[in-house]
Amino acid sequence: MAAALGGLGLLQGRVRLAAAAAATSSLGRPGRRPPAPRGAAAALLSAGRSYGSEAKEEEELRVRYLDDEHKGIVVLGLNRSQAKNALNKNLLKMMSKAVDALKSDKKVRTVIFRSEVPGIFCAGADLKERAKMHSSEVSSFVSKARATINEMANLPVPTIAAIDGTALGGGLELALACDIRVAASSAKMGLVETKLAIIPGAGGTQRLPRTIGVSLAKELIFSARIVDGEEAKSIGLISHVVEQNEAGDAAYRRALALAREFLPQGPVAMRVAKLAINQGMEVDLVTGLAIEEACYAQTIPTKDRIEGLLAFKEKRPPRYKGE
Repeated sequence: MAAALGGLGLLQGRVRLAAAAAATSSLGRPGRRPPAPRGAAAALLSAGRSYGSEAKEEEELRVRYLDDEHKGIVVLGLNRSQAKNALNKNLLKMMSKAVDALKSDKKVRTVIFRSEVPGIFCAGADLKERAKMHSSEVSSFVSKARATINEMANLPVPTIAAIDGTALGGGLELALACDIRVAASSAKMGLVETKLAIIPGAGGTQRLPRTIGVSLAKELIFSARIVDGEEAKSIGLISHVVEQNEAGDAAYRRALALAREFLPQGPVAMRVAKLAINQGMEVDLVTGLAIEEACYAQTIPTKDRIEGLLAFKEKRPPRYKGE
């Protein structure tokens, strides 16, 4: 049994075996096999470097690796000011490369998605670009958007969406793929695709009902309703709502404070806990408990667990290394 979790490949295999075993022994109830996260990760580029050499006048995705007391937190900032951060081919390509790289870096503890553009999180798909596409290109673009957002959802570390402005369509779908959402009270959110005689195509019809319930999700999608931060909090769409500040980054600051709460915890345990929750939510309880058992077993032989117990005994903060 490996001491380090690494890319979670070994554990995912054992989780699938545990799920299959539980499914065949749970009083005849069929269990759905949990999906495995996508693909192997590429090597992480050096800290502070932004992806997107194709961007002309600005870096459309800014990747920042924070230091000092925030070390371990990575911030992905959408930065298409001229297009309200609308998702185009180039931005999706940069997002996919960034996310793929982050998967394999055990030094990354939490990822925050935010906007570098005041008053906007993401306006959804770039409709000006889409208008120039052939119908076959549109299908390919939507598939790429769906795949990229799935890759975000499958990042092994906690992810937080900091919504300081408008998040519509694909922008809200991006936020829904994060583990936690924080929004300013003035932020506007909605899946508005039915206004264009289409439906959400990057996970919205699946993640919204899993987040707020089936009936309410149908109501919001059928009506293309837009809600503010306060209403979003009341229906469970976001976890925290904050009053916007003069700098326009109140949600980001709250997200940063949350991420700092995660930093002292055992890195392997955090990754395994996320895996257990995500995959357990897709199956019945009996299978989910088998997944939890398989995941728990992976934390027993780690050096971090030994360090955690030693730190508790010595009454000092633990010094985890992600092993």
